[in-house]
Amino acid sequence: MNFMKKRMTANVRGELIDLSSPKVMGILNITPDSFFTASRKQSKEDIIERILKILEEGADIIDVGAYSSRPNADFVSEEEEWKRLKYGLEILFDIEPNAIVSIDTFRSKIAQKSVEEFGASIINDISGGELDPQMFDTIADLQVPYIIMHMRGTPKTMMEYTHYNHLLQDIILYFSKKINILHQKGVNDIWIDPGFGFSKTTDQNYELLYKMDKLSIFELPILVGISRKTMIREVLDISASDALTGTVALNMFSLIQGANIIRVHDVKEAVETVQLFNKLKQQNQC
Repeated sequence: MNFMKKRMTANVRGELIDLSSPKVMGILNITPDSFFTASRKQSKEDIIERILKILEEGADIIDVGAYSSRPNADFVSEEEEWKRLKYGLEILFDIEPNAIVSIDTFRSKIAQKSVEEFGASIINDISGGELDPQMFDTIADLQVPYIIMHMRGTPKTMMEYTHYNHLLQDIILYFSKKINILHQKGVNDIWIDPGFGFSKTTDQNYELLYKMDKLSIFELPILVGISRKTMIREVLDISASDALTGTVALNMFSLIQGANIIRVHDVKEAVETVQLFNKLKQQNQC
């Protein structure tokens, strides 16, 4: 088994977080159109209920998004995204002021306001800076951990860009270029996300997951987001509401392949998966 042995840390709000023990990121969608219907939270009551559930079930990070990135997602204006996000963040930080919060956005101004006005800890950019040329400079100024995901096109067009000369090599080259630019700008904490479901067919997603341990060459934390996605639903011929078992199975495999953070809708099950993984990992150290 390919258990990661190197120690990994990240500076989050001035504290070093040890990522050699995997962390769970719970999803909070302040959206009306996310692909998993049960994850859509818009009313104050629903948002509070979701936040409390994420915290009670033991998530290490809460990832807040106000712009659905599902395939063929509709465009959302920057004003509307911030309106939704601000509403959710006000509720979240009122409930738990010390929460480690990641902001799921590809817009630099949204990232900046989230960090400066609310104290958000991490920026999670599905576009890797492609959709906002100011994002890298903004992250350099903010000095917060930055999650850079692999995607081609936009959420609306990404499934038109699934041709690769060599899938893994192309993705490694993509990350190499981005990481080099970020380092030159003085960004220290970079996490990489292979982008399962983004600009990739189901077969390509499984090829990438099977070979994901090769991404350890960057010696950076790896985030995996496969919760209830099409790559599970298509193989099992099920809906998103029935995709929990498949999610748990693939999350365990992703941990074995080197994932440091798993981004999920179902926190309790993910926390238990990490606990079992850590128990297996202990045997590797005996």
